[in-house]
Amino acid sequence: QVQLVESGGGLVQAGGSLRLSCAASGGTFSSYGMGWFRRAPGKERQFVAAISWATSVADSVRGRFTISRDNAKNTVYLQMNSLKPEDTAVYYCAAKLGRVLSTIPDYDYWGQGTQVTVSS
Repeated sequence: QVQLVESGGGLVQAGGSLRLSCAASGGTFSSYGMGWFRRAPGKERQFVAAISWATSVADSVRGRFTISRDNAKNTVYLQMNSLKPEDTAVYYCAAKLGRVLSTIPDYDYWGQGTQVTVSS
């Protein structure tokens, strides 16, 4: 069983930056593909970024968000720059067994989420 704990969310003005972290425990971190998703109020869960043997980033955040991982620290990061009010959402970290790169929410484990609010 893998446990995922997100941190780093908060309130930021438009144009600002935040760095989300997701600490994993209970599994072999390097054997998991990792992803970030988000859910805005009244909207469906949306893919943001994923990392495994490569990275994938949603069109809506490409050029502003960067996903990375540190296998030695069992942590995946989401660096968010040039934030916009439409980035406001709860951001979820997810883990998928196998070195796969998935942009759909078919992940095996999910964190509890961290709120990101971008004010205009």
